[in-house]
Amino acid sequence: MSDTGTGTTIVFATSAFSAEITGITAGGVSRESYDTSHMGTTGSMTKAPKKLVDQGTIDIDFKFNPNAQPPYSGATETVTITFPIPAGDSAGATLIGSGFITDFSWGAELEEEMTASATLTWAAAPAWTASS
Repeated sequence: MSDTGTGTTIVFATSAFSAEITGITAGGVSRESYDTSHMGTTGSMTKAPKKLVDQGTIDIDFKFNPNAQPPYSGATETVTITFPIPAGDSAGATLIGSGFITDFSWGAELEEEMTASATLTWAAAPAWTASS
C-alpha cells in the first residue's frame, strides 16, 4: 500500500528554515562497483560493490515566502524530513541528516502564488526512522 505525500515537512535546525512543500524528490543515490574478473574468470565479468555510497540529493518544490530566506549560503546543518503519519500510527517516518543547499531558484507570475525550488545535498548518510 502506498501513502500520499500530503503532510510531508522539512525543517533546517540551525537556520530554522522550513517551507510549505508542494513536491519532494530524492535522487542520485549511488554506489560504484569494481571489477573482480581475472584471467580464470569465464562466461561473464564479475563485479563487487564498493563500500562508499553517494547519498545523492533531495529536490524540494515549495511555496516561496520572501521573508523566509532559504539557507543557500549557510553551513551544513541538520535537516529533518518528516513524512505523513500512516493510518494506525501516531508518528510519521523521518529522514534526518546533515545537509546543505546547493541550488536555489524562485519565481513569481502575475496572479499566481510565488514558488521556489531548492536542491539539498547530504553531507553524510541520513538516518531513516520508521513510523510508529
